[in-house]
Amino acid sequence: MLMASDPSSSSKAESGRPAPAHHLRDLARLRRVRDRMDRDYAQPLDVEALAASVHMSAGHLSRQFRLAYGESPYSYLMTRRIERAMALLRRGDLSVTEICFEVGCSSLGTFSTRFTELVGMPPSVYRREAAQETAGMPSCVAKQVTKPIRNREARETESPID
Repeated sequence: MLMASDPSSSSKAESGRPAPAHHLRDLARLRRVRDRMDRDYAQPLDVEALAASVHMSAGHLSRQFRLAYGESPYSYLMTRRIERAMALLRRGDLSVTEICFEVGCSSLGTFSTRFTELVGMPPSVYRREAAQETAGMPSCVAKQVTKPIRNREARETESPID
């Protein structure tokens, strides 16, 4: 029987976790994937291509990414895209459709739905309200103040109303 403390073991330990060397290698790969999504958010990216770029299967990448960052690669990428869209909407010089394509989304309907889910209002409404709320505010402050909060995060941090 192979014991979990056996240093020569390159398979999973009894706890179900990868051996430390594998775990560190996976974390480095996950950081490269996350960095690529941060950098290339406007490019067409899919999990299969991201996984291939770090020599992982798509399923393994998705599972490990969720364990490390608390969300799927797709969800992370869409959050980056929506954050960038929010900045462009605050700027006010592009249409919602132009912004949709500028941030890498290929469907205006999907973009609007995801934006509404994440921000709590449609992009056109956000543009109107954000322009008023952030008037005169430096862009770095506006970005922090208007950072999206996922609906599940909002529910977890809200205090009950008495």
